[in-house]
Amino acid sequence: MTEMGKIVEAADELAAPVTIGPEAYVSEEYARAEAEKLWRKVWLQAGRLDDIPNVGDYITYDILNDSVIIMRSADDELRAFHNVCTHRGRRLIDTPAGKRNARGNKTNIVCGFHGWTYDRQGNCTYIEHKDDWQGVLTAERTALGKVHVDTWGGWIWVNLDPEAGPLADYLDPAAALLDPFELHNMRPRWRRWVVFDCNWKVAMEAFNETYHVSTTHPEFMEFGQFRGWGRNQGLHSNIGYDAPKGQEEDQAKLRLGAGEDPRKSTWEMQDFTWKNANTNTTMTLVEAARRLVDEVPENTPAPEVSKHWLTSARAADEARGVFWPVVAPEHTAKTGTSWQIFPNTQIGHAVNNMLVYHYRPYKADPNKCIFEASVYELYPEGEAPETEWEYTEPADWPPVLQQDFANMAAVQEGMKSSGFRGTQPNPYMERTVPSLHYNLAKYMGTGAPRKIETDDASGICHNSVAADAADQAE
Repeated sequence: MTEMGKIVEAADELAAPVTIGPEAYVSEEYARAEAEKLWRKVWLQAGRLDDIPNVGDYITYDILNDSVIIMRSADDELRAFHNVCTHRGRRLIDTPAGKRNARGNKTNIVCGFHGWTYDRQGNCTYIEHKDDWQGVLTAERTALGKVHVDTWGGWIWVNLDPEAGPLADYLDPAAALLDPFELHNMRPRWRRWVVFDCNWKVAMEAFNETYHVSTTHPEFMEFGQFRGWGRNQGLHSNIGYDAPKGQEEDQAKLRLGAGEDPRKSTWEMQDFTWKNANTNTTMTLVEAARRLVDEVPENTPAPEVSKHWLTSARAADEARGVFWPVVAPEHTAKTGTSWQIFPNTQIGHAVNNMLVYHYRPYKADPNKCIFEASVYELYPEGEAPETEWEYTEPADWPPVLQQDFANMAAVQEGMKSSGFRGTQPNPYMERTVPSLHYNLAKYMGTGAPRKIETDDASGICHNSVAADAADQAE
């Protein structure tokens, strides 16, 4: 048998084999504790700035029992408030049935219970029979509760913690490394959401590593190899693909097809991706890949095929008024293909498109989550489509995502088994998984990854739930 593994105490220890117990995925107690220990302590991606372009525009964002109103209170000012009336606690803005969130424009926010009214700065401006309170209803007592709000990357971020630190510090180093991609200039092509039968962490971990591609998405193996890496980045993490020398950009999203003729395999991969995932590419990239067999001689070295493809696509976009940022290949390689922003957002970035996943708990039920995906790209000025969040049943998502959904549901059920001892992520390709739990444990006080330490040939690992309990008792 193995000795009980020691808790991982430093990020560099995540490079060694570790195990993570099922508590964080299936425990009702853990799920309830997340509300106070996690969700009210972190910066959360709540929406896009282009959702509230005009003064008075607002959106709401819900995380378990907390709801936040985010409003453009002036041309150059955003404000965020707790979505609750200071009189009797009624939610001020209700989410319409079947919608992800509320959205609209208001001069004043009026409570539907007794009519207390608030302006765009959150001040209470009308109380019927106010004199009945004998002068104790001060402006401070009646104003809406303030929520920290800031922006980065075109997103609106909120933090429920009154003592929250700056967003810029929180996002380090992700923001600085992603800034050259100018994500704020992209607009959504589609946005979908669904309540799914798995924990939010199970959902996130279905997408934050490349190890699953060969088995879950075998069709892609016809176009190349998808061995990749995962790295801890402080509070966050990123992933990317291994790539041969001279093709460093292949560590990121815009990858060349492999095989004897990369001209053909790149076109086939782009066409398949567009039709079966509708993510991680654009029609401009697809069409530029289709032209490769006509524009590039046979037997052209792969790095030259890649350069021609991207140069051709960039020129085609510029001709229609779309301008990609210029990012050095070595920087593109360093940033990889996507970032996991702690705790619940994933940004799959490129110079001309991105795929964003967002995961939230559903009613503190450890077996359900709110899963969201949105695809963005660059558009000519004034030509971006108008999109709304569309509730989409699992069977109606693109086929590639349905393959991931099958894993998510099955993993959630499997983790409840008395025979499951805990996850054993690939230390190189899935390091993002223990990275998430390493950071979660700092907030939750339990569930930290443990080193796998064997003392015989059996390789059997003692698991962590009992071990965590023992640590807490010490």
